[in-house]
Amino acid sequence: MRVAWSVVRKGELMYRICLLPGDGIGPEVIDCAEQVLRTLPLDFEFTHAEIGFSAYKRLGTPLPDSTLEKIRNASAALFGSVTTPPDIPGYFSPVVRMRQSLDLYANLRPIRSIPHPTSRAGIDLVIVRENTEGLYSGIERLEDDGQRAITERVITRKGSERIIRKAFEIARQTNRKTVHLVHKANVLRQTCGLFRSVALEVVKDYPDIVMYEMLVDTCAMELVRAPEQFEVIVTTNLFGDILSDEACMFVGGLGVAASGNIGVDAAVFEPVHGSAPTLAGTGKANPIATVLAAAMMLDYLGEKEQAIRLRNAVESSIAVGQVTPDLGGVLTTNQVTEKIIQRL
Repeated sequence: MRVAWSVVRKGELMYRICLLPGDGIGPEVIDCAEQVLRTLPLDFEFTHAEIGFSAYKRLGTPLPDSTLEKIRNASAALFGSVTTPPDIPGYFSPVVRMRQSLDLYANLRPIRSIPHPTSRAGIDLVIVRENTEGLYSGIERLEDDGQRAITERVITRKGSERIIRKAFEIARQTNRKTVHLVHKANVLRQTCGLFRSVALEVVKDYPDIVMYEMLVDTCAMELVRAPEQFEVIVTTNLFGDILSDEACMFVGGLGVAASGNIGVDAAVFEPVHGSAPTLAGTGKANPIATVLAAAMMLDYLGEKEQAIRLRNAVESSIAVGQVTPDLGGVLTTNQVTEKIIQRL
């Protein structure tokens, strides 16, 4: 339990949670998650911080230094969504910058079947994605008067080892017996080659877990053919980004997909979906992904029992069709939140 980033008040542990609403539907779904968390028998202190295009318009930056400081001083952070316009010179992705600035090296994406007709049964895997380097290293340039664009892919031994160890530790802690190492070392011989060679060293420390290698294109195919075969997938930044979005479509889609960005000294949890500006204010945004991100945050804080209660409440609502239109329901964002709270 992260006691160092919490405080004790009246003999009980109080968690400081930094809320990052962001843009589009972000403020709506974060408000829903806050309502749900306040229902639990835990002591929370909530703070708010600015991020995204709305922050840029007000402050001239999509990621103020004050936001990073609030995240560092929190037990954990819960993030909504941001809009990242592609046509503003000098504008950067605040999410990528946040991950790098706080060294949130591990992106965790649980992919688990839900009680809904759109979900395939028997899926329970975790995609562990390196979160700070790879093709998202941010090293890009134009050459030949703009006729050639170059992005550098950065893979380091340190980055590879810690994300691969994270995957094996997750497998061990959750009683999973296999880890699939996904790469493209047959073509990307130096970068993926280093990632692969580090994995072959790390696996020796986990004799209780079997590691399988799989090329990324084969993994994409196998996820479509038989996702039930996977327990833990570990891979590089871009590959993990793509594969995790693909995989979530077998278990309800982006409206129920949650993720966690984990570092040594900080953690930020978020729904996978974007800011969906056309849904903002319509009451159609699905809050479940954000609520499940809050459940992941509870796991991280050591509150396993409350995390289970929260997931059970969500799955019970899904099972009886108390969901938003994207899952075939007729309830609004707030009505779904109210149903989850009632079950808690």
